[in-house]
Amino acid sequence: MNPSPLRVAAVIFPGFEVLDFFGPVELLSLPANAFSINTVAEREGAVQSAQGPRVMAERALSQSADYDLVLVPGGVGTRTEVANPVLLEWLRQAERSARFVASVCTGSALLARAGLLDGRRATSNKIAFDWVASQGSAVRWERRARWVEDGKFFTSSGVSAGMDMTLGLIAHILGRGAADDAARRAEYLWHDDAASDPFAAATGPQPS
Repeated sequence: MNPSPLRVAAVIFPGFEVLDFFGPVELLSLPANAFSINTVAEREGAVQSAQGPRVMAERALSQSADYDLVLVPGGVGTRTEVANPVLLEWLRQAERSARFVASVCTGSALLARAGLLDGRRATSNKIAFDWVASQGSAVRWERRARWVEDGKFFTSSGVSAGMDMTLGLIAHILGRGAADDAARRAEYLWHDDAASDPFAAATGPQPS
């Protein structure tokens, strides 16, 4: 008997980054029957992205915090959401039952502000790295990493790096073959060296 799909909460909020969200969601949809994905926001209904298009949130934060995988994108909206007590408390509750928690880009700022990354290794968007790092002084931030795996937490660098991290997460859960197959089906060249982000040296420290 096939195992049940892992329940994924793909979190959205005003000003989320579309590729942070849709890149990982696309890749998670490719392994057959492995993941069941729902969009989750503070309230049900349309949520405007940083790029303008709106995405429908199927579920509200108040409905459930019981998921196997929590996926948190970044985007300019994180600058506001780091002070949103409703979202931060939901992340704390969701983390308790989740098998995996993943963030893309500045989404790790939300995990850091919720206290979920304290004492753990993590990374984020290199251009906004200093601002993100300021959200969690107890986090062991890694500037050069493309993505970081620490226990059940997966955090990635900026935007497209979320796809590399997601393939790493798929490999962790389902095996390398499943990740390679997802990359092939998406016609995506996987940057599979988690420790090296080619954009780290080019950006360097930036003002917050």
